[in-house]
Amino acid sequence: MTQRNRPSDTVSAPADPADGILQGYDFSQQVGHLLRRAYQRHVAVFQQRIPDSQLTAAQFVVLCAVRERSACSLNDIVRATAIDQGTARGVVERLRSRELIEVTHDPADKRKVMIRATDAGDALVRKTVPFAQEITEATFGDLNPAERVAVLFLLQKMGGVGESP
Repeated sequence: MTQRNRPSDTVSAPADPADGILQGYDFSQQVGHLLRRAYQRHVAVFQQRIPDSQLTAAQFVVLCAVRERSACSLNDIVRATAIDQGTARGVVERLRSRELIEVTHDPADKRKVMIRATDAGDALVRKTVPFAQEITEATFGDLNPAERVAVLFLLQKMGGVGESP
């Protein structure tokens, strides 16, 4: 005769200890998720409004950093833009292939490359900055002036802007 399992005979799996931790956790309200969504929105606005459809937000930032410094190294770009070295190297190569920057060797240290904006790169920055300002306005949306100041202050603080490395 076979015995059927009665409810009291069944062994249930122990509760996952993480379940208590997960209660009340809403990923959609976490800072990383909200920052990512805001950044994705900004990039979408950038791509819609920028006059040069081949120019990405990262390329524009690198081009601005290079232009601001007259000539700089890849490490200078990484520090100025907070873009990782591998990505920055790819961005520099794409800008170079479009002849928006030039890469030369430092006369004092042949191992070190120096990156400069070309006339075409300089002209593109000059043409693009007014659009970039409009993009910032569109990204802020209907935030009032105090909220805008607060967002910028908090993002700079969270990003460690102004802190020593």
